[in-house]
Amino acid sequence: MNEKTMLEEDLREQEVDQAECIFCNENIVYEKPDTLLDTPMHYCPGCGHGVAHRLIAEVISELGIQENTIGVAPVGCAVFAYNYLNIDMQEAAHGRASAVATGIKRVMPEKYVFSYQGDGDLAAIGTAETIHTCNRGENILIVFINNAIYGMTGGQMAPTTLPGMKTTTSPFGRDVLTMGNPLKITEIVATLPGVYYCTRTAVNTPANVRRAKKAILKSFEYQKLNKGLCFVEIVSDCPSNWKMNPVQANKWLEENMLPYYPLGDLKVPNEKEN
Repeated sequence: MNEKTMLEEDLREQEVDQAECIFCNENIVYEKPDTLLDTPMHYCPGCGHGVAHRLIAEVISELGIQENTIGVAPVGCAVFAYNYLNIDMQEAAHGRASAVATGIKRVMPEKYVFSYQGDGDLAAIGTAETIHTCNRGENILIVFINNAIYGMTGGQMAPTTLPGMKTTTSPFGRDVLTMGNPLKITEIVATLPGVYYCTRTAVNTPANVRRAKKAILKSFEYQKLNKGLCFVEIVSDCPSNWKMNPVQANKWLEENMLPYYPLGDLKVPNEKEN
């Protein structure tokens, strides 16, 4: 072995040693939680559902409540949520997820129960179930994904569609004179006495993702107190039905969705009473 070959061999060994040092356990900043199944998701590129699923999975794993958590999947883009979350899941009829979650929680009050619903499921066909579940103060968490459009069925106008926003059923833009104003469901449920914690978050930036995770974490912890319902809205994008790429959709969300649906807490518990 000549000097050049020996030098190359030494360099390769140094690179291997350096790689082993970089990839050691103490340097790992993210691992897939065991509550998230190793199944490819069906969501479109840039969709916020995948991020929201991951946050729920991370919180359940970090709290150590995997065996004691039951989720309720909606009808809509997230209808297959049970394929991705490694917890007990129940599918509900369209709009009825909060009613199903109510039944589960009343039969098994020791379980952590949540429903996961889009705006069409929760704020259109499920408006009555949502309002009455919140008004009764059922001790569950409702995770509400708001992308201002019907995603699964072709991009029709939803209750949350913005004024002037074009959809397949409002091709000239939502006209509030004939189609009404968008329904700010989170502001509505925040006024109900049965709601213990109500907040609006988003998953369009790393900072907002962290805030959304914190809100979900708080909501699961509040279930231990049996004080009422927790409601977490997540403003999301829908690049496919908005006819944008993911970067454009995130920008449009920030410039149009967030001014109409401002982020932040709408109702917080009095910590001194807990």
